[in-house]
Amino acid sequence: MSAKTTQGVILLGLDFGSTTSSALVTSAKIARSSATGHMQLDDVQVIYKSEPVFTPFINQSIDTEKVAQLIANWLNESGVKIDAIFSGGSMITGLAAQADNAEVLTETITNLVGESVIATAADPCLESWLAFMGSCGALSRYHADATILNFDIGGGTTNIALGENGDVQQTGCYFIGARHFQFVPGDYQITAMSSYGVALLADLKIIKSIGASFSADEVTKIMAFYVNMLEAIVLSDTGFLGQKIAQQHIQIGINLAKKTKPKLTFSGGVGELIYKISAGETLPTTTFYGDFGIDLALAITRSYILSAHLRTHIPEHKGRATVMGLTLHSTELSGSSIYLPNIKNLSSPNILPLRNLPIVAKLPANASAEQWQSAFVLASNCKQGACVQVTVGNNLEQIRTLAAQIKRALQANIHAASSPLVIMVESNIGKALGNYICDWGQLDYNLMVIDEVATRNAQFVNIGRMHQGMIPVSFYGLN
Repeated sequence: MSAKTTQGVILLGLDFGSTTSSALVTSAKIARSSATGHMQLDDVQVIYKSEPVFTPFINQSIDTEKVAQLIANWLNESGVKIDAIFSGGSMITGLAAQADNAEVLTETITNLVGESVIATAADPCLESWLAFMGSCGALSRYHADATILNFDIGGGTTNIALGENGDVQQTGCYFIGARHFQFVPGDYQITAMSSYGVALLADLKIIKSIGASFSADEVTKIMAFYVNMLEAIVLSDTGFLGQKIAQQHIQIGINLAKKTKPKLTFSGGVGELIYKISAGETLPTTTFYGDFGIDLALAITRSYILSAHLRTHIPEHKGRATVMGLTLHSTELSGSSIYLPNIKNLSSPNILPLRNLPIVAKLPANASAEQWQSAFVLASNCKQGACVQVTVGNNLEQIRTLAAQIKRALQANIHAASSPLVIMVESNIGKALGNYICDWGQLDYNLMVIDEVATRNAQFVNIGRMHQGMIPVSFYGLN
């Protein structure tokens, strides 16, 4: 149960994948959880869901002009104004993340929808985490005693996450997907191949070039490799996964204990097709989408290992797991006891948002002076600012001791005074800790203390603008 506030917020999710792109807009209330005591998004309602469209490419680059048109159309259809967006995320995934101009696209998205929506490219562990949360997070909590392994299969990658009771424990990413080979729709005549597709053909001793067509036997061999590799991941078959061609298809590996017997779920474009097949629905004709999506889905359903739980563990969201995860789970809410710097002494009063802050350390409350000095040396090299996560409780004496330790490091000029320094804690102690560090406003540091944010094993954090006394926080670069 949660005590809801009266004012709602708008969240936006944008997903640009190897094959398709889509948008999702939701409304939510800010509430305090009676279970954890932390602020959270509650009473989430989907107010707009776009139809998936093919991600626009020009050769090896994403067509940023068409992307801009897509975003403008989505915002227009949803009726949402940019300045009304509280938070959200935009993910560039799979082969789209490997496009020549993927980083340019992140800048384009930021310019179009503002700094409330975090644009991220090539973050496979975050994508795996988001897909799990967006696809089967609720299912995992319902089957709290079961270990669930989710395969989010798209055009370029299969993002894998292992979790229990809604908590993701491992993530990985493999270059297995439907769009490493592209075809004339309705035929197997090749129009494009990724570097991974070319490598696979060489290993299978299939000699093909653009314009040629695959035979039925060649299609079977390609699908067999993909299915065998997915089965090898489930079975922890190090023999298969150790082969050179398998290694070439591993971006970030996941290591399952031999005794682990997970329930398997699927999401992504191929995942959606898998559940349609399982439900007996009629699929489009061969290579309808111009790729191997239908063939791969059919091959997976024929695998005794991979299809074992298709009817017993069906996730709530299948085809749009990443965009669902982006919209609903990419943002954490701070508490309202936030310490902000004395902005009259800063060159700019607009201290928020802060973007791309590296998390330079995760320290316990009793960290030594040397540990704090080491963290601040790292922070001093980050001109855009840096973040330190600290595990500390509500004990007043512990807060004072921690504050004294941080203050001594700051007074030693280890951290550049002009660069933002964010201290992030889980307990409701933001104002108290910040005031003790800065002698209740007597010392001028560009210091921010954000409280009630759960620690994430991430490399970077984005901190949004304040809303109703709280701040949206987004992590990426998950480990």
